[in-house]
Amino acid sequence: MNLAVPGQILLTLVVATVCFSIGGINPATIVGRRRGIEVSAVGSGNPGATNLGRVIGRKWGVAVGVLDVLKGFVPTFVVLRAMGTWVALVAGVACLLGHIYSPYLAGRGGKGVATSLGAMLAVTPWVALAALAVFVVVLPFVKRLGDASVVASTFLLGAGVVLAVRATTGVDRGVGVWLALMALLVLARHRRNIAIWAGRIVG
Repeated sequence: MNLAVPGQILLTLVVATVCFSIGGINPATIVGRRRGIEVSAVGSGNPGATNLGRVIGRKWGVAVGVLDVLKGFVPTFVVLRAMGTWVALVAGVACLLGHIYSPYLAGRGGKGVATSLGAMLAVTPWVALAALAVFVVVLPFVKRLGDASVVASTFLLGAGVVLAVRATTGVDRGVGVWLALMALLVLARHRRNIAIWAGRIVG
């Protein structure tokens, strides 16, 4: 029996647990409470940078958004350098899931846009920057951050599928599947925006 395999699985599980815990740290809630505001009880009720920015000011929303990006980027980048791409993919998903389903907020969390961007900047920076460019370009037309996030995430979903289908190596195929999964998780958190869009189209 190859003892290295169980050891690698155990180490990957440890990485996933640590990254989930880091992803679960919610800067919007921390900043809000420091200012006497429970962000999950005001505005849209979402404990994320966008809602916090609406409630206490744009500069705070931007600051929290940067922190959300960093908590996806830093752990994923460190794991990528130390343990390689496959474990970094696990780390990135764990950071995102921790943000969406924070263990410190009874399973509640943000929508994952900034944290997923951070993780993707660590693994696939050019794809992440392309998605960010899509977000910036469409925002003036759709007006809402959530709607622009849906468009950018849809772009990422398509990019992931294309990469997975056209990849010539197992690692690249895995990265493509990972991009698609990250995009689907973010899109699932924006299902209300998607439902509104669908209603407008049908109507």
